[in-house]
Amino acid sequence: MEYDYIFFLAVILFSTKLLGLLTKKIRLPQVVGALCAGLILGPACLGIVKETDFFVSLSELGVIVLMFTAGLEADIKELKKTGKASFIIALLGVIVPLVGGYLLAWGFNVGQGDNLPTSSTLQHIFIGIILTATSVSITVETLKEMGKLSTRAGNAILGAAIIDDILGIIALTIVTSLAGTGVNVGMVLLKILGFFVFAIAAALLYHFVFVRWRNRDNKDLRRHVMLSFVFCLLMSYVAEEFFGVADITGAFVAGLAISNSTGVKYVSNRFETLSYMLLSPVFFASIGLKMTRISMSGMMIAFTIVLLIVAILAKIVGCGLGAKVCRYTNKESLQIATGMISRGEVALIVATKGQVSGLMGNEVFTPIVIMVVATTILTPIFLKFVFKNADSLPAESNEVPFADNIHERDAYERKMQALSLSDKNKKE
Repeated sequence: MEYDYIFFLAVILFSTKLLGLLTKKIRLPQVVGALCAGLILGPACLGIVKETDFFVSLSELGVIVLMFTAGLEADIKELKKTGKASFIIALLGVIVPLVGGYLLAWGFNVGQGDNLPTSSTLQHIFIGIILTATSVSITVETLKEMGKLSTRAGNAILGAAIIDDILGIIALTIVTSLAGTGVNVGMVLLKILGFFVFAIAAALLYHFVFVRWRNRDNKDLRRHVMLSFVFCLLMSYVAEEFFGVADITGAFVAGLAISNSTGVKYVSNRFETLSYMLLSPVFFASIGLKMTRISMSGMMIAFTIVLLIVAILAKIVGCGLGAKVCRYTNKESLQIATGMISRGEVALIVATKGQVSGLMGNEVFTPIVIMVVATTILTPIFLKFVFKNADSLPAESNEVPFADNIHERDAYERKMQALSLSDKNKKE
C-alpha cells in the first residue's frame, strides 16, 4: 500500500496555511495563498505533489461541503427577492461569453488541422460554451472570509451562479447533440426540471423527519450535524447521477433546505471546522496541481493571452449589464460581475467532455487550463478591491469567528448550542 498521499496531504495543509497567512499580511484573501500553494507544489513548478485519484475525490468533496455551507448561510428571503435579477444576470452572463468565445476561436482558426470529427463552427461555439461556465466556490470562500456573503450582491451572485450552471448544461447538451453523440436535448431539459421537483419534495420530507427527530431529542445537536451531512451527500449524488445536474447544485439546494432550521448556526459551524481543517485547502490546492510545464507555439501563446482577457471582460460586461438592467448600483453591478469571473473546475469538466465528444483538440486544452487557473487566482484579488469599503453590509454574518483560536471557537460553538436549546424551550 502506498502512503505517499499522507505526506502530500501534510505538505498541502501546511503550505496552504502558510501562504494563506502571507497573502493575508498583504491584505489579500487567504484563498489566493492556497491556490498559489498548489501551483508551486505541483508539476508546473517544484513537482513535489502529484494529483492523484485520492486528491481528486477529496477536492470534489471539498467543493460539495463548501457549497453546502454557502446554502446554509444564504438568506432565502433575499434570494427570493433576487430570483428574477439572478436569471437576467445569468442569462447575459452566458450569452456574452458565448459570443466572445466563438469570435475568438473563429479569429484564431482554433481546431483547424486537428482532424476532429466535428465541424469548425461547432468547435468555435464550444470554446464559447467553456467561457460561459462559472465556478462560484472560489467567490463563496472569499466573500465568507470578508463577511460579504449575505449582502445583496452576494445573494445575487449565488442565485446567478446556480442558474448559470443550468444554462451551461443546456448549451453543452445542445452542442454535443449536434456533434452526433446521441444526447437528447429534450430529455436533458426534462431531467433538469425533474431535479428541482425532486429537490422540493426532498426538502419537505427532510423537514418532516428532522422536526420529529428534533422534538424527540434536542439535547445533542451533533446528531443533527450528521443527518445534515447525509442529506447533503445524497442530494449531491442524486443531482449528478440521476438528473445530470452538477453535484454542487445539489449540495447548495440541500443547504438552502436546512438554512431556516433551529440550530442551523451550530450545524454550519461544525462544517466550517471540517472545511477549514481539511477539505477547502485540498480543493483550492488541487486547482493549482492541474497546471503542468507547458510548451506552446507563438500563436497558442497569443491565443491564451487573448482568451484570458476575453474570459474576464465577457463576464464583467455580461453580468454587469444584467445587474444594471435589474437596477443594482454601479458598485453592486461591478461586485456581482467580478464574483462571476472564476471558471474553476466547471470549465475543466466541460473542456474534458468536449475532448471526448471531438469538439476540442488537445492543443487547446492547455490554454483552457491556464485561463481557468488564472481566473481562479485573480477573482479573489479583484473581489477584495471591489468590495473594499462596500456600503452594503451583510444582515448577519454567519462566518465562524476565532477561526485560528480553537478555545474561543469551541466556547462560541457551546454558546450557540445553548442559545439554540434556549430558543427551542421558549417556543415550547
